Amino acid sequence: MSPAAAEPLTPERILETTEEVLRRYGPTKATVVDVARALGVSHGSVYRHFPSKAALREAVTDRWLAKSVDRLEGITSASGESAPSKLEAWLEALFDAKRHKAGDDPELFATYTVLLAENSGVVDHHLSQLIAQLGRIIAEGVEAGTLAAADVPAAARAVFDATGRFHDPQYAAEWNSPTITEEFEAVTRLVIRGLRA
Repeated sequence: MSPAAAEPLTPERILETTEEVLRRYGPTKATVVDVARALGVSHGSVYRHFPSKAALREAVTDRWLAKSVDRLEGITSASGESAPSKLEAWLEALFDAKRHKAGDDPELFATYTVLLAENSGVVDHHLSQLIAQLGRIIAEGVEAGTLAAADVPAAARAVFDATGRFHDPQYAAEWNSPTITEEFEAVTRLVIRGLRA
């Protein structure tokens, strides 16, 4: 038995290994057999945790997206910050997270872009989580009198859509532009100014 097989086979361990296999082979060539081989187990053992290749790919995509949601939740839930400051920090953190994902590991980012196209349910859930966080920040500002929005969910969606260039993967090629930070700051200032009470 290989040392890797001696460790308990958990869903998290399978997902970590799947990410490595995807990085190595890409989304079109990576198989469940490759994941099982890397874990030192049979592919049947992987299927006991994930009933299909599609389920495994969906779970690894969800795990990747959840990292951003968790980081942003810390900003959303923080106390002691004004809603406008929190909104600015949230937008900056989202842009920073997306830029790092695209720039630090471009092969894996390209792989996830393919997986995102396959998993619209996962993507829709992810987007609704992000928009809900924005809604909580805006609602907090409305309650405190620092932001104004007659329809908080619509305002949250509008903020998300207005800043799409800085978090939608289709714009990733632009994120290395020398002027992108200035452009991001200009859009963010405009959005926050538009929401101020």
